[in-house]
Amino acid sequence: MSVVPVPAPLLVPARTRRGAGTPLPLVAGLALLAGFLLLALLAPLVAPYDPIFQDAAARLAPPSLAHPFGTDNYGRDILSRIIWGTRIDLQLAVFGVVFPFLIGTVVGTVSGYFGGLVDNIFMRVVDVVLAFPFLVLMLSVITILGPGLQSFFIAMALVGWVSYARLVRAQILVLKSSDFALAARSLGFGHARIMFRHLLPNALTASVVFAMSDCVLVLLSGAAISYLGLGVQPPAAEWGIMVAEGQAFLARAWWISAFPGLAIVLLAFSFSLVADGLGDVLGRRA
Repeated sequence: MSVVPVPAPLLVPARTRRGAGTPLPLVAGLALLAGFLLLALLAPLVAPYDPIFQDAAARLAPPSLAHPFGTDNYGRDILSRIIWGTRIDLQLAVFGVVFPFLIGTVVGTVSGYFGGLVDNIFMRVVDVVLAFPFLVLMLSVITILGPGLQSFFIAMALVGWVSYARLVRAQILVLKSSDFALAARSLGFGHARIMFRHLLPNALTASVVFAMSDCVLVLLSGAAISYLGLGVQPPAAEWGIMVAEGQAFLARAWWISAFPGLAIVLLAFSFSLVADGLGDVLGRRA
């Protein structure tokens, strides 16, 4: 008598069995971002000192119970300045991406949808912007406009939109030939409705993930601009400024630059985790 083999149960990876489970990097990244956001919102209540208050008697004091992160060369409390600086650096990372994202999304959608002459004009503009190094072009714009937070946002909007335009354009070029786009045209829908209600929502996955990764680059760029003296101006509490101010005291007061630098790394790391988790979730739904 022959024995009919019983097939073994399929070994489904744990990640697949979980299905719509939230990836750990996304949870960790959102938790870190939530912590930074709470610090920014509760800065007046959480910070132990005024971020610009100068105490000459406490100049270059090392970390202690009174000043857990020490003080700088003006006697200002480093911990308080880091907490208040969270507000500015979160603005740098978020608004420095939102404006390029919006501009690039509109340009990429229109360019990819209409094609032809419109597409050629927009892509030549993209080629011109990409012909210059990113940081050099941004520095040039800020130098013309003058240092400050507003100049940084304008420079990012003028320089950073090209990556989003190329991403969205590539998706629109594929989607405009799909069945649902052809059905929308056959129903007599206008170009604006087809572009922004039917095509664009299906073309934003890659751009959203890239935007979270871009927050890291924008944050580091904002810190670098402030380090060079072209961003947020002293005595404002901003992490890039704090790193620059501690450069001359690294040998005897390492904490002036070390703790703000660590804050920059942690905030950038949180955006990277969110980008990785979003890429996993959105890729699973695609």
